[in-house]
Amino acid sequence: MMEDRDRRVLDLAVGAGRVLLECGAEISRVEDTMHRIAANYGVADSQQYVCSNSIFQTAVNDRRQMYAKVNYVPLADVQLDKVDAVNQLSREIAQGKWSVEEAELELERIRTMPGKRRIARLLGSSFGSAGFCYIFGGTLLDCVAAFLAGMVVYLFLLFLERREKKTAKLLVNIAGAFIGTGVGTLLWRIGIGDQYSAIVTGAIMPLLPGVPFVNAIRDVGNGDYLAGTVRFIDAALVLIGIAMGVIAFFVLYSELGGVLQL
Repeated sequence: MMEDRDRRVLDLAVGAGRVLLECGAEISRVEDTMHRIAANYGVADSQQYVCSNSIFQTAVNDRRQMYAKVNYVPLADVQLDKVDAVNQLSREIAQGKWSVEEAELELERIRTMPGKRRIARLLGSSFGSAGFCYIFGGTLLDCVAAFLAGMVVYLFLLFLERREKKTAKLLVNIAGAFIGTGVGTLLWRIGIGDQYSAIVTGAIMPLLPGVPFVNAIRDVGNGDYLAGTVRFIDAALVLIGIAMGVIAFFVLYSELGGVLQL
């Protein structure tokens, strides 16, 4: 059995890796942070293997005592502020600013950090929708419509977030895209906006998996092919769900006699 201090150091490294992986960090960052934390506290012979949703950690101390731990880490929402906080903690550990006990308390504080306030996320999503609408050639009025449609989509996501029972990601994206397209169509029909395609494109932007897609590319570029492939599949399923939601609305709208000008 490994000594208590070394075990606590390795538990700390695994805990830091778990927070990073949960919150959207790439695989190489997770492995490097875990190794640095263990090494800076004197456990040099440690090995980390990180997949997209699991962490494997083994180590041997100078007394040839063994440590092994496996952690399942489900895919979760991106929280880059926590990634930044863990990175800062690992840098300060390397500088000798934290004892093991202090670092454990700081990591727990980071783990329980509240996310951004709902109103801030709602406004960020809405302005993001308007911004992408403008990028895709929308007018000022189109941006207003995209802002409102994006707000409704994110209100729907916040509603699902508050439910005790988690909704399947594919269904969330199908329903979100359907609602965003529907609200964008309604606003366009009542005269708020000119370019229908720009409005709908902006409305569904809050659903797109930007960070997971970029991390998938970075993981593949770093040689973490398995994790990169899993993240590509996850991002692809989100895109398929969005496409299904948009198509479902178009089919329903045309069946009801509506005419769209894409």
